[in-house]
Formats: sequence, structure tokens, C-alpha cells
Amino acid sequence: MENELHILLTEEDAEAERVAELTGYLREELLDLDVDDVTTLPGGEAPPGTRAVDVTQIGALLVTLGSSATALNQVMTVIRSWMGRRHDTHTHPSLHLRMGDDVLEVSEATDDQVTEAFNIFVERHSRAGAET
Repeated sequence: MENELHILLTEEDAEAERVAELTGYLREELLDLDVDDVTTLPGGEAPPGTRAVDVTQIGALLVTLGSSATALNQVMTVIRSWMGRRHDTHTHPSLHLRMGDDVLEVSEATDDQVTEAFNIFVERHSRAGAET
């Protein structure tokens, strides 16, 4: 059964500190759920002549869902709520979610579009888990 959700949070033109702060807030909320772990993913070494920090790697989280049948749904609900609270800011974070080979990318979308996409994503993985 797939039990790892990779999350990559980015924000256009954001400083590394801002992405790290947003990722930290999301990680704290996810840790309150019935999941095994939520870890930040380290980035590789920066190539010579480039900035020492890769902003895209700062926003990377790995959620280990564990055996709870509702864990993915809970995680997606928290992410959707967290994204909704970001709408009051001038910029909106984009999310890249991946479980196995299944990828969901969310950037400029309405709350209804995000809800529908998240529901479909959860449904696909609920069926996959039930078939094994």
C-alpha cells in the first residue's frame, strides 16, 4: 500500500526564509494528525557558482501516512484548509503532491476546484489501498 505523500511547496518570487516559514507552519499542522511522521527533505549540494540554498527543496515534506485508512483524507483536509488561509495574502503558494506515480499540482485554483481535485486524489488512493 502506498503510504508516503511527497509535498513540494513553492511560492513565486519568494525568499528562502518565507518558503521555509510556510513549510514549517504546514508541517506543524500535519504533525497533529494520525500519521507516522512528517519530515523535511534535505536538498542536495548547491552547484558551484549558484546560491547556497535551493528554494524548491526548502518546501519539500515527506508525510508517512502509516496504516490509518483515513490518514490521507485527514492530510488533504489540513492542506486544503491551510491553503484557504493563504488566500488572504498577496501571493499564493503552489503545491506539488505525489504518491507513487500519481501527481497533483495546485497553484491558481478556486477553493471549489481544490476541493474537487483533492477528493479525486484521495478517492484514487483509497481504491488502490482497498484492492491490495
